Amino acid sequence: MLDGADLAAIWLTIKLASVTTVLLLLLGTPLAWWLARTRSKWRGPIGAVVALPLVLPPTVLGFYLLVAMGPNGLVGQLTQSLGLGLLPFSFAGLVVGSVLYSMPFVVQPLQNAFEAIGERPLEAAATLRASPLDCFFSVVLPLARPGFVTASILGFAHTVGEFGMVLMIGGNIPEKTRVVSVQIYDHVEAMEYAQAHWLAGGMLLFSFLVLLVLYGSRIRQGWRG
Repeated sequence: MLDGADLAAIWLTIKLASVTTVLLLLLGTPLAWWLARTRSKWRGPIGAVVALPLVLPPTVLGFYLLVAMGPNGLVGQLTQSLGLGLLPFSFAGLVVGSVLYSMPFVVQPLQNAFEAIGERPLEAAATLRASPLDCFFSVVLPLARPGFVTASILGFAHTVGEFGMVLMIGGNIPEKTRVVSVQIYDHVEAMEYAQAHWLAGGMLLFSFLVLLVLYGSRIRQGWRG
């Protein structure tokens, strides 16, 4: 059965994934819109930087974030000068790392959704004298709603499944940085396989349900199309 430490890890994981998903939607929406619309020569390099976590080992990203946010890093010196202290081994540090690590799982679905809209709806809105901002909220967002659903689910689920990156940045501090994936590792290391089964089985069920929802929504969209 799940004990207090397991429940604390579950709550911290849900909290981290929720905060990360909200921040990713706020930051990723304008970035995805820019990537979908721009013809700038920087589109390729910036798109590659956003997609780096797809191929980069999470420990590599975690290591460089740890260095950057440490006492001698640029980010660490900035946060200290602002009176915020150091971000590593804190919940705020986990959020920063999770946002960067899960960025492509939110930006790419949104970018695909924006690109699928095409020019005609935007041109029609422009002929009705809609401002660019009004056009975005009245036309683009409703048409891109399936992309936002996919991005939200993938961003949340990917954050829940993090291990290497959160271990590098957050360590293993109970009720502060110890998420479910780290808690499973602790159980296995201590040969507490029964407790590990409960958490791992829950993660397996959660992952299956996420994929079921995603594929189900795509099938329904295909029928409507």
